[in-house]
Amino acid sequence: MKNLIKINLLKILFLSVAVTSLSIANAQDAKQASLQKIITARQFVFKAQTVLPLRGSTRNLTSDYDLRLSGDSLISYLPYFGRAYSAPLDPNESGLQFTSTDFTYNVQKKKKGWDITILPKDTRDVRQMFLSISNSGYARLQVTSNSRDGIAFNGYIDKMKQ
Repeated sequence: MKNLIKINLLKILFLSVAVTSLSIANAQDAKQASLQKIITARQFVFKAQTVLPLRGSTRNLTSDYDLRLSGDSLISYLPYFGRAYSAPLDPNESGLQFTSTDFTYNVQKKKKGWDITILPKDTRDVRQMFLSISNSGYARLQVTSNSRDGIAFNGYIDKMKQ
């Protein structure tokens, strides 16, 4: 009798683990499909949470900083910490704040996510932006500049709010 109860409990435990695993896998597949859709459509926001300057330590960001890609527009509202080799004439041009409508956008699907290379052609300072996105939506943005040290941001990808 005790063996029968143990066997039934093991069956129930095994069944519940299998169902839970299946639902987690389905949720991950749905997340990947959603990410694929917004990356292909160029309709997403990279929300920066931490910044990693080339010189110095990692800093947590307490304000909302992001990189928005909306079709043919790229809007960057990101801070900058590091060494600049030339100062901007306008003090309002601090940080990595610009809008670009002339850029190349190259997506490469990887086993564990996506690699996106963005080359703005109508900005003075930013030469390249490399965005590496995991299947779960976490991302790392690396920015290469013409007159500043490189900088990186960690954060996540979200869909555009209408």
